[in-house]
Amino acid sequence: MGLVRSVCLLVTFLSYVVISVHGQATRVGFYSTTCPTAETIVRNAVTAGFNSNPRIAPGILRMHFHDCFVLGCDGSILISGANTEQTARSNVNLRGFDVIENAKTQLEAACPGVVSCADILALAARDSVVLTRGISWQVPTGRRDGRVSLASNANNLPGAGDSVAVQQQKFSAVRLSTRELVVLVGGHTIGQAGCGAFRNRLYNSTTGPADTTIDPTLLAQLQTQCPQNGDASVRVDLDTGSGTTFDTSYYNNLSRGRGVLQSDQVLWSDPATRPIVQQLMSPRSTFNAEFARAMVRMSNIGVLTGANGEIRRVCSAIN
Repeated sequence: MGLVRSVCLLVTFLSYVVISVHGQATRVGFYSTTCPTAETIVRNAVTAGFNSNPRIAPGILRMHFHDCFVLGCDGSILISGANTEQTARSNVNLRGFDVIENAKTQLEAACPGVVSCADILALAARDSVVLTRGISWQVPTGRRDGRVSLASNANNLPGAGDSVAVQQQKFSAVRLSTRELVVLVGGHTIGQAGCGAFRNRLYNSTTGPADTTIDPTLLAQLQTQCPQNGDASVRVDLDTGSGTTFDTSYYNNLSRGRGVLQSDQVLWSDPATRPIVQQLMSPRSTFNAEFARAMVRMSNIGVLTGANGEIRRVCSAIN
C-alpha cells in the first residue's frame, strides 16, 4: 500500500506542478488545447511499434537518455546525416527512430507545426516503460527542438566501462544526484548491450576473466553468447532472466555478481552506491516511484522553450 500511495501522490503532484530545471520550464498538459490528442497519438504509435518488435521499448528509453545528456532534451539525437549524434559510437545501435517518425507524421496530419520531436521522445520513453509493465507518470511537455546535432558532442555520454566516480561526475554535470544515477541506470532492467561493450570482462586474463566479480554461471553463459572472436554486435540482456519486464530484478542481479556491464556491476561494489542498490532491491522498494520522478527531472535537462529552438516538420532534419 505504501508504494501505491507514493505513486498516487507522485502522479497528483506532477499533474499540477510546473517543472523547472536549469531555469527553463515545461508543464503537464501543454498541448491540451492546441493538440489534445497528442499523447494518444504517440502512445498508439509506440504500441504499434512495440507489437511489431518489443525491443524498441528499451531502445526508445535509451534514446531519450542519450538525447538529454547531450545539449539537453532537444530531440537532437533524432537528426540524421553525416557527423550527427546518431553516428557517434555510443549511439550507432539505438533503435526506435522509425516509431518516433511515425508518431510525428501522424501528429503533423492532426496538428501541423505544434508538437515537438523532443516532446514525442519524452512521451514515447514513458510509454515504453508502461508497455514493459513499468510505472506510468505525467510527462511535462512544452520542449522545442534543437538545431544542432554533432557526433563530437556525444563523446561524454556515460559509458559501459565507467567507474562510479566517473558516472557521478557525468550525472552531476547535468544536476542529477548519485541516487538519481542509480535509479535511472535501473532502466537497464529492459535493456540490451552488444558483446563488444563488455567482452573485455570475459577474456582479458590468462588465468581467468578480467573481472573476477562476475558470477561463474553468468560468465559461462556470456562466453557462450559472446565468443572471444565472435560478432561484437550480438546483443545480450542486461537484466539476465528478466530482460523484457520493467522490474527490480536488475538490482538483485547486481548483488549476485550478475551485472553484465562493468558500469553496472560497480554500483554494487562501490560503497557510495551499494546502499542505494540494496534499498531499491528490497521487498519494500520504491524504485518505480523514484524512477518516474527521476525521469521527469532528467527529461527537463536544458530544455528549449518559448521562442528558442523550433518545431521540426520531420524529426530527422531541421527545418
